[in-house]
Amino acid sequence: MLNNVLIKQTTEEIILNINVQATQTQIVEELQEKLPRLKEFYKNAELPIRVTGKLFTEKEKRIIKKMIVSEINVEVRFDTPSELLGLHAIKKTFEVETEISETKYVYNSVRSGNKEEYAGSIVICGDVNSGAEVVVGGNITILGTLRGVAHAGANGNMKAIVAANTIEPTQIRISNLVKEVTEKQEKCPIFGIKNNTIELL
Repeated sequence: MLNNVLIKQTTEEIILNINVQATQTQIVEELQEKLPRLKEFYKNAELPIRVTGKLFTEKEKRIIKKMIVSEINVEVRFDTPSELLGLHAIKKTFEVETEISETKYVYNSVRSGNKEEYAGSIVICGDVNSGAEVVVGGNITILGTLRGVAHAGANGNMKAIVAANTIEPTQIRISNLVKEVTEKQEKCPIFGIKNNTIELL
């Protein structure tokens, strides 16, 4: 049964809700099946399409948008990371291996008041200062010191990790769990989920 792409309609738009665990191949195959039927609806409507549910890489966005526009010449938009990442956005948790994932490199420290968001994993070549926030769907690796908030697996992935050279007292989030780090952690600590709690691995 095809259930990785669910189609909903409101008075203002058509919503394609993509299963957060669906692979690119699964999404493409299901769109190939469902878009021709959706095209029939557009004979009598001119609603934009919003794609949501999963945090997409830029490559996935290009592929999906090209498929939709070639089949139905309509405006397509994707929900932003802020709409899809974070404790507020997690409807259910899941486990996906994170040893290999698309990775963004940030070649500086993240200053207080700034926020870094990304669909995959992220490497910060510097510090994450107090008052800064890093929110990603995959893993977080910090080559310097973590003093701000780090939220890995922010789309619900329970297998994500947070690692840093040093972690000072702060808050770490993985998936829908939160841990207050009360003591300085040195020697490259790695935090992950064990027994449904965030612990040092």
